[in-house]
Amino acid sequence: MTVRLRAHHLLCLLTYVGKGYSPAFTANYDKVVRRLGEGETVLIVSGPDDICAPLLSEPEPHCLRGSAAERDQLAARDVGELLGRPIEDGARFSLDTARLATMRKAFSSGQTRQACLGCEWSDLCSAVAGSGFHDTRL
Repeated sequence: MTVRLRAHHLLCLLTYVGKGYSPAFTANYDKVVRRLGEGETVLIVSGPDDICAPLLSEPEPHCLRGSAAERDQLAARDVGELLGRPIEDGARFSLDTARLATMRKAFSSGQTRQACLGCEWSDLCSAVAGSGFHDTRL
């Protein structure tokens, strides 16, 4: 199986500690994280992904807004440069322990945080990174 992720969710996963937009969103996010932890590969998609799924029934889901697509572009650029591979629609790879450590180090230093500017979760993510990613679920 494969976990479908939009590019900016590669950053969100790094600091996920079980908080979210709703109980349904958090329960779904936990399932996605569990699948990744069990070794499922990532498939990069443009637009809504497996994490966004519970939000798509809302009247105006934020995952369909232009700001989410802009975050995807910035994250794809920064994570792609970090990992030395294109992060684009259709790219497949795993999030193994070494890759997650590399991504977390870059996130902590701000190297891959351009996509996070203006995000409502940015302060929480900064606090999680500042704690050494304590209590993250992936």
